[in-house]
Amino acid sequence: MPRQAPYVALADVLRARVLAGEWGIGERLPSRVRFAEEYGVGRNVVQRAMDRLIVDGLLEGRAGSGTYVCEPRERLRLIRSRHRERRDGSPLDAGMRERGGASAWDAHSQPRVPAPDRIAERLALTPGELCVATHYEFLADGQPVQLSASWEPMAITQGTPIMLPENGPLAGRGVVERMRAIGITVDTVVEVPRPARATQVQAHLLGIGAGDLVLLIERTIYDIGGRPVETADIVIPDMRREVVYEFGIDRP
Repeated sequence: MPRQAPYVALADVLRARVLAGEWGIGERLPSRVRFAEEYGVGRNVVQRAMDRLIVDGLLEGRAGSGTYVCEPRERLRLIRSRHRERRDGSPLDAGMRERGGASAWDAHSQPRVPAPDRIAERLALTPGELCVATHYEFLADGQPVQLSASWEPMAITQGTPIMLPENGPLAGRGVVERMRAIGITVDTVVEVPRPARATQVQAHLLGIGAGDLVLLIERTIYDIGGRPVETADIVIPDMRREVVYEFGIDRP
């Protein structure tokens, strides 16, 4: 049997103590320094253990204050699946899935925005080439559940009816259908998920604490020739969403 990682073992110990009621709901846990001394581990091990319990919904971190036992809360499941889109064949449903199943959203598009270096790299552009940047805030049951910053090269969409994603005849229909309308076939979607901490701006928009755990998904969409046609940074608050990836199996 492989040896359990120290932070996993510590997380199990702390979970048992919390569930046993050693600290009540809303009560602050001892500091990382104290736990590190108590268990003879480094503070980074304690931090990773606490992060694991935050992901599990047992604890919550409050920037500048500490880590607290939180109220049990239901995390809504968000399924990210191009497999379902191909199977169901509904462009509107696909657009809704792209938005995390949100029941409402606000969007603001700005054309002629120079691509920053990291966005230019993902879109295979020269830094400074012009894009349409669209910022989204998504709501489900009145709660903010997701943010997205999307970038599309103006070299592809300028002068077409789909240049502004949330305006025109295909407003709100999603990247796949919009690109299809101008003769571009989307072939591949690549997503790179990684844990991150909410910035002050993200925390304000999502109604969470600055420094709270979020899932950052870097998504890039490619056409059939391998050209990137859109890239986005998607931010999902960990305490409210459980993200599940679904894959189809190619049949012979």
